[in-house]
Amino acid sequence: MIKEQNTSGSIRSLNCRGVGLELGKRTLIMGIVNVTPDSFSDGGKFFSPQTALEHAGQLISEGADILDIGAESTRPGHREICAEEEWARLEPVLKELLKNVRIPISIDTQKSIVAEKALRIGVHIINDIWGLQKDLSMAKVVGSYGAPIVVMHNRDNTNYQDLVGEIIQFFKKSIAFALTCGVKEDQIVLDPGIGFGKTTKQNIEVINRLGELKSLGFPLLLGVSRKSVIGNTLSLPVEERLEPTIALGTLGIAAGVDILRVHDVWQNKKAALMTDQVLRCKYGENDES
Repeated sequence: MIKEQNTSGSIRSLNCRGVGLELGKRTLIMGIVNVTPDSFSDGGKFFSPQTALEHAGQLISEGADILDIGAESTRPGHREICAEEEWARLEPVLKELLKNVRIPISIDTQKSIVAEKALRIGVHIINDIWGLQKDLSMAKVVGSYGAPIVVMHNRDNTNYQDLVGEIIQFFKKSIAFALTCGVKEDQIVLDPGIGFGKTTKQNIEVINRLGELKSLGFPLLLGVSRKSVIGNTLSLPVEERLEPTIALGTLGIAAGVDILRVHDVWQNKKAALMTDQVLRCKYGENDES
């Protein structure tokens, strides 16, 4: 059974295998590093280990609180790769980052075999785009290593009768399963999966109703960076989607989102810091500025 959670917005800690992240004090920024030749936004730019590491360093210098490393594109029509190929792309990048980086490292994978290899060498967080409901060994692997898990909503069709209600039921199923596999309740983060198993109109509705997902009592991660919901709505190519990304992220923060997953760290960081100043300020305190 899922315990009643505190939904008041209080500050809490996410234990990333010995590295702590404070949730609730300010919005955290997760920087994206795609070690892929075919991702929708930056496929091929950071495919080699050297360019991936350089890009990771840049994102850290711009203020990333977490790095999310992915080695398999998840865009529509992507080519699926085997676990061996995915790990071959990830391993050299992860080993260098884990030696030299102080912030938590997440990997974006849907394969428990890859997750286990990454956790074995010290990766801090697993980000599963199928929310523990595709590879049923994922939850057990994550639980056995005491790692946080980002549970993303996904499905292979867009035929909803009750969009947000069905997303909530998906999350409840994933959470209950995670708990039976040893995942700690305070190490679960939910991601509504913008761009996955949803039409453009449905994506917009989910963003508009994020507060209903927040009522589940778990931290929320929002990934809208450069996504097709922006391109389809405003007829913009990928390289012109920064400002709409920031706008959607700001709406997310206002709805209670704790983590933004983005390509452009510095620009989104500035917007988040300003938004946090307004939404998290303490009225009545002395302030002469």
